[in-house]
Amino acid sequence: MLNEREIESCYLGQFIPLQYHHNMLMDQNRMHGFKSAIDYAVKPGAKVLELGGGTGVLSWFAAAKASKVYCIEFNPDMVQEARRFLALNPNGEKVEVIHADAFEYLPPEPVDVVICEMIHVGMLREKQVEVIESFKRRYAERFDGPLPIFLPEAVIMAVQPLQQEYDFEGFHAPIVQFQDTAGIYPGTVELASPSVYSIIDFNQPNELIYAWQGKFVVDRNGEVNAMRFVTKNILAVVQDRSTTIDWLNPYMTVPLATPVQAREGDVLQVSFQYRAGGSIASLQASLRAEVLYEAVLQPYRAPAFA
Repeated sequence: MLNEREIESCYLGQFIPLQYHHNMLMDQNRMHGFKSAIDYAVKPGAKVLELGGGTGVLSWFAAAKASKVYCIEFNPDMVQEARRFLALNPNGEKVEVIHADAFEYLPPEPVDVVICEMIHVGMLREKQVEVIESFKRRYAERFDGPLPIFLPEAVIMAVQPLQQEYDFEGFHAPIVQFQDTAGIYPGTVELASPSVYSIIDFNQPNELIYAWQGKFVVDRNGEVNAMRFVTKNILAVVQDRSTTIDWLNPYMTVPLATPVQAREGDVLQVSFQYRAGGSIASLQASLRAEVLYEAVLQPYRAPAFA
């Protein structure tokens, strides 16, 4: 019998089948970003912990410099696959793949870097924030010392009003969509600039509830029928170059239950609330938009002729 957490993990996508990990391995932006950030953050001889190791690839990146890597994975099938893959690669012997729950596991010794990539757009579905906050409390109690470096270091989340096409060969279906950030989508019209609604710094304590109400000035006439959620992961802050190593999740477009007609210059108010790691449906149920102030139309003036 599955316990409550295992049931929730299956429902929210924690037990991701191996074939879907292939997509993550094929994502060059994700792979290159994490490899660069890990290479920067992990110093020679460091001790590293990865929470939610999947195929073990991020632990393997760390093993290039680390003296020891603890790779924690909850899915027993992925534990076996990670061990198999690491055995095929140099430095794989430095990675110990451990079948354990990231909410409960603590390493047998202090570590220098913690890698955790349980990331979904908006910090939904997966347990990134809750796992790290739980880990920080337990780690401080056990080792009574400074916390390790976390990778990602921070997350910036933003939201943007859209007019989104939902007709599929004549079939109207307002559904949640995911879009590549580099793609061009003729059916997507941006009606205002994005607005940041939360910044997560994993070196600081973080709340698990995101409740936001904000205003947008509409850029063009249209029907606000969806909101785009943007999640930018700051994988590492490169202080000596005053830059960051980033990874941008695909855009997530969530349809509004009640679309709103808006004109250029209108002030649109948007609100929502959800819990980190919660379902997309919970966000969608709370998502609201309304025109707070209508644009003042200027009276027509005939041009003056000399």
